[in-house]
Amino acid sequence: MADLPSWLASVIAAIYPGFLDTPPYVYDGYIEGDFTYAAPASGGRIETIAVSEGDQVAKGALIFALEDDQTRAALRSAEAQLAQAEAQFENLSTGSRQAETDVIRASLNQARVALDIAQTRLTRSETLLARGATTQATVDDQQAAVDEAQAAVTRLEAELKVAELPARDAERLASEAAVEAARAQVDLARSDLNDRKVYAPVTGQVEKVFFEAGEVAASGAPVVSLLPPGQMTALFFVPEYERADLSPGDVVALSCEGCAPGLSAKITRLASDPQYTPPILYTKAERGRLVYRIEAEVIDPQGVLPGQPITVDASAAVEE
Repeated sequence: MADLPSWLASVIAAIYPGFLDTPPYVYDGYIEGDFTYAAPASGGRIETIAVSEGDQVAKGALIFALEDDQTRAALRSAEAQLAQAEAQFENLSTGSRQAETDVIRASLNQARVALDIAQTRLTRSETLLARGATTQATVDDQQAAVDEAQAAVTRLEAELKVAELPARDAERLASEAAVEAARAQVDLARSDLNDRKVYAPVTGQVEKVFFEAGEVAASGAPVVSLLPPGQMTALFFVPEYERADLSPGDVVALSCEGCAPGLSAKITRLASDPQYTPPILYTKAERGRLVYRIEAEVIDPQGVLPGQPITVDASAAVEE
């Protein structure tokens, strides 16, 4: 960075006492962890917490479980409705049950026997009428009996034919749709039951457990936070007159108490607007009080902890 004009140095020194004692492009900041949160898809009472703060967990490991009595009952109910819908569809697809058709067939046989008897009586009465041994009224009664028996046979033959046929297409389609709807309800109930157990979405360290067993967690409320390895961001603020010298992709040096030497971070984002704006007038003389937030991904963050204060040296990045 070029030397500041004396008049500008005086102004900056008046605004920020001790500013000139700080090397250029060296800033104070802190480390922020990029946490992943484990939360339930639906609310409920927590039955078990399977991890403790500080534990290292692998992706897919059980984190916590909610009570599942109601969801298990809902699954059983959905499975029963599916079985009922499938039975109805099968019944419509194959026609009436064998027992029902057997009853109709037996009734039809009886009706045919009755028709034969009525026909025999009518024939005998007609013969007697020709000999003058009976009356026309008797013949008419016998004819009515034959007609009645014939109607019964015709009706039962039609019933048997219908009973042996599958249901109409519209009924079968409606029943098939009912089966699909019931199957979807089973899938939904099974998914809800599976969601009562929450597994680690990533490999990492358990940073914070927000609930205890017996407490009620709302849908989407974080129960456990996980810090995946290497997911650290260095946050620092630069004054307006130095912001233009830094760009995404620049590598800056980091240092902190107790940290390994040689830490670095790659700038990933520079704020386009001031992140801290005191109540000042935007004059040329006051611009030095504007600062901009910068985020940099820490490279190989061994020994670095979230919230840890750091010193950022961007001089090497500016000189490149």
